[in-house]
Amino acid sequence: MEIMHAMEQNRLVETLYQTFCKETFDENGVLNTFEPIYPDNFNFAYDVVDQIAAYQPDRRAMVWTNEHGEERIFTFGEMKYYSDLTAGMLRDYGVKKGDMVMLVLGRHYQFWFCILALHKLGAVAINSTNMLTDKDYLHRFSSADVRYIIATAEGETAAHVETACQTYHGIREKFLVAGSKLASGKRPGWIDFNAELERHQPLDHRIPTKVEEPLLLYFTSGTTGNPKMAYHNHTYPIGHIITAKYWHGITGSDLHLTVADTGWAKASWGKIYGQWFVGACLFVYDFTKFDPADLMRMIAKYRVTSFCAPPTVYRFLIKEGMEQYDLSSIRHATTAGEALNPEVFHRFYEYTGVKIMEAFGQSETTALTVNLLGTEPKPGSMGKCSPLYEIDLVDADGNSVPDGTVGEIVVRTRHDKMQVGLFCGYYRDKDLTYKVWHDNMYHTGDTAWRDEDGYFWYVGRVDDVIKASGYRIGPFEIESVLMEHPAVRECAVTGASDPIRGTVVKATVVLTSGYSPSQELIKELQEHVKKQTAPYKYPRIIEFVDELPKTFSGKIKRAEIRRQDEARQAQPAAVMQRV
Repeated sequence: MEIMHAMEQNRLVETLYQTFCKETFDENGVLNTFEPIYPDNFNFAYDVVDQIAAYQPDRRAMVWTNEHGEERIFTFGEMKYYSDLTAGMLRDYGVKKGDMVMLVLGRHYQFWFCILALHKLGAVAINSTNMLTDKDYLHRFSSADVRYIIATAEGETAAHVETACQTYHGIREKFLVAGSKLASGKRPGWIDFNAELERHQPLDHRIPTKVEEPLLLYFTSGTTGNPKMAYHNHTYPIGHIITAKYWHGITGSDLHLTVADTGWAKASWGKIYGQWFVGACLFVYDFTKFDPADLMRMIAKYRVTSFCAPPTVYRFLIKEGMEQYDLSSIRHATTAGEALNPEVFHRFYEYTGVKIMEAFGQSETTALTVNLLGTEPKPGSMGKCSPLYEIDLVDADGNSVPDGTVGEIVVRTRHDKMQVGLFCGYYRDKDLTYKVWHDNMYHTGDTAWRDEDGYFWYVGRVDDVIKASGYRIGPFEIESVLMEHPAVRECAVTGASDPIRGTVVKATVVLTSGYSPSQELIKELQEHVKKQTAPYKYPRIIEFVDELPKTFSGKIKRAEIRRQDEARQAQPAAVMQRV
């Protein structure tokens, strides 16, 4: 009888997501259509996490460990308890529905207590990185009218916040979180989160919320200008059912690791929503400095089964030597955040026997194009259109382009229907919202082409496409070829002005250890590209640098490279060659 009861409880948990969608599948079992279903008061914290806790309170929700060897395992029952307790504490300190609350918590397990608590209170969570400076905090505080902040005690976060608060006076309370036994939450002017938590009564009733109300606000890591404030409503988590079940390939028995800080939207993709919709367990490795060897040791020790990381992380794992570690537990691997180099795909498959499934999306969306579970990926392709969206490629006039032609990726929407998974707009900026979302079409600003089988291939940001000698050249293809050369650790391809040709292709290259800048190496790299691409695509200019300019989230700032080039046109670069 107990076995039958346990089986029924497992079934209830692992099919809970079906309450919120209708699905159809093709003859091969691949997801074909996905229709979201939700009541007007849907709230992920109450209706998913608390519901699982009611069915199976002892079911594992998260395995957490850190670089100091500390370990915590949380069940769904404990997640409900601690989120209710956190909600009660925050309520007692004045946090209410609609308040803007910034979370700067890295990978501390308290992040999950806090974000669920904010969902329950109807407050808006602003997930932020701990790499911000005082100027960054000042901009974000004033732009979003932030009223509360819950921040890590590690590093310089608290000091930067205090400096910003000398100018911005809207913060009502500051909570400091000790994420490990080696840290302290005691600091003048701050509330010690860990010490204060148990002094309060847990939230004991459901606070009404509506699906159209704001849930999250992300400051996007744009490669140009100030970050934009993209906000999502309470339907957003439902869009991530596809992320977890049909991209990450997760079932209720999986232990999933997404390599991402909670300050980035990628954490919403892989560290909370979709994974818990299907009753899976999260694996969280809390570290301050990325070390590929440490990460692989954690994967081996805890037997991670589903793994997601940006292509850069995969490159580091490969160069570290994957063959030295037991990664046999990984049965499914995914990537997003930047385009995947085919060489990385093949090397990872060689070591693990697992094919990396790529997807494409933004902070403003869930996965727009995706290599779905059960499909055969094409190395380097972003996959096909997600069943959640209507994706098209258009020209500068908004007209659809044929297969094989580069166009901007857009999402076609309806003015009379809420689009699950798509952001609601840019907070306090109707003009910017209209600039990218008008005539029932959201413009992503990214370009791609579609092959005859419906697979999308990334080209670059609209502003990054190089127009040289009458050709339109996407930087990613050239970057992919360059990355296959053993001398290249990182690179960025941009357009550079030329007195004769107008614009030529330029490659800015970071070398791997053991290689030095030279004219011979420049010619070698140029010949390498010539052999694998059309002749007009090779970089006529190659510059070697120690590092590439990047956003906080690690995206290459090609616009910054172009600005630097323009500023020093009259000055010779350290090692640069034009031919």
